[in-house]
Amino acid sequence: MQHTDEVVIRLNGRASGALASYWRDRWHSPSGYREVLVLAWPLVLSTGSHTVQQFVNRVFLSWYSPEALAASLPGGALSFTVLCFFIGTASYANTFVAQYHGARQHDRIASSVWQAIYLSLVASVIILPFAFLSGPLFRLAGHEVEVQALESQYFRILILGGGFSILSSAVSAFFTGRGLTATVMKVNVSATVVNCVLDYLLIFGKLGLPNMGIAGAAYATVISQGIAASWFMGLFLFSRESRTFGVWRARAFDRELFARMLRFGTPSGLHFMLDILAWSLFILLVGRLGTEELGATNLAFQVNGIIFLPMIGFSIATATLVGQRLGENRPDLAARATWSAFHLTFGYMTFFAVLYVVVPAVFLLPFGAKADPAKFAPLQEMAVVMMRFVALYSLFDSANLIFSAALKGAGDTLFVMIVSATLSLGVMVAPTWVICHDGTGSIWAAWTALTVFISILAFFFLWRFLQGKWRGMRVTEAVHGPLNPTYPAPDTPLVDVEVST
Repeated sequence: MQHTDEVVIRLNGRASGALASYWRDRWHSPSGYREVLVLAWPLVLSTGSHTVQQFVNRVFLSWYSPEALAASLPGGALSFTVLCFFIGTASYANTFVAQYHGARQHDRIASSVWQAIYLSLVASVIILPFAFLSGPLFRLAGHEVEVQALESQYFRILILGGGFSILSSAVSAFFTGRGLTATVMKVNVSATVVNCVLDYLLIFGKLGLPNMGIAGAAYATVISQGIAASWFMGLFLFSRESRTFGVWRARAFDRELFARMLRFGTPSGLHFMLDILAWSLFILLVGRLGTEELGATNLAFQVNGIIFLPMIGFSIATATLVGQRLGENRPDLAARATWSAFHLTFGYMTFFAVLYVVVPAVFLLPFGAKADPAKFAPLQEMAVVMMRFVALYSLFDSANLIFSAALKGAGDTLFVMIVSATLSLGVMVAPTWVICHDGTGSIWAAWTALTVFISILAFFFLWRFLQGKWRGMRVTEAVHGPLNPTYPAPDTPLVDVEVST
């Protein structure tokens, strides 16, 4: 017996040592956990700042009136649906910058960003007519008349100022694609602080400013986006890096590069738009069941956003690392970076999924702090049940985020768009329309359709990633001959060192 115990102890010791060795390797190796975290954490804070912005916005509106809270989600979601095609297309410059950076074709980086800037300027004009369609759009939704008016007002202001967010997405690619994610974090966090302060002042009319309600929330968003866009443009044009990369010299319109950016970026933008459209349609259809169902859905999505949106930082980091490694012609390291990011995000989402089930009321406390208790109670009761759905689909959403980001970082944007659009419309929107269109369906049946859609989508993206076709894809021109010897060797980590700006 003693000999057996010694054998068991020895085997356990070897297993523990092997596990420790594995984790050390995954932490320190190229494309391991450490490299992913170094690149991702500023982006997590950056996207997290947008989460805080939306959270504060919704909390203030919940204090202002239930109608303003109910209107903010459809109005905001539909305005973002209009903008997100151009945001997704312009921000795809990140993949171009990452792959050019990995291939040491540094002379093409600034030119890629300029093409995205030109696209954003054109887009800023194209979106303007949508502002005048706000009334008819929300009348089609069939919501209560008072909510319709607020939705239309919120939507119109956000559309008129939407060009700022498109421009920010284009110019920030100059930094994210090269791994300078702390710069993006500084700009976005600062803009969020401005937004939150203006939210309070303009919604409630403080410091002598008019009491503007939901319109004040929209103006606060537009002003903060304008500040971020101006800051990014200033850094792009006038920082020391602008001279190193010949930013001003690269400003010419490049028809071939612009066409290639549209070729790969348009499916990415369409994927983004159709994804948001599907969610917007879900929200609008749920609103047919009543203001309480719409308000509770708003609460559940806001709680989910607090946890989910920061993880978009990991998806951007994944796309960047995949692009850089493919630029180096190292698809093995691109795959390793993807799995490292998935492990980290899945662990994070699992932790919060447990909390959603065990202590859901804790996440709803800020919304009910100053709301009318009688009006808030039925919203909270429904939102608690909805958060159990959120807990389940959050686990699959981590796979959606990371594997779709890896595919897009390689250039496999058409597949991502087709699969996402087909499943969202066929598995989520169509069943929700059947359930909700006459205003008598079950809110829980609609949420079941949503959860099934997210779960199936995760398996498709994982299958495509494991299939491996993305390993041979590139968005850049073919490079003949050796890499430029004045830049680091391919095994050198490609996360640039931040410089003071």
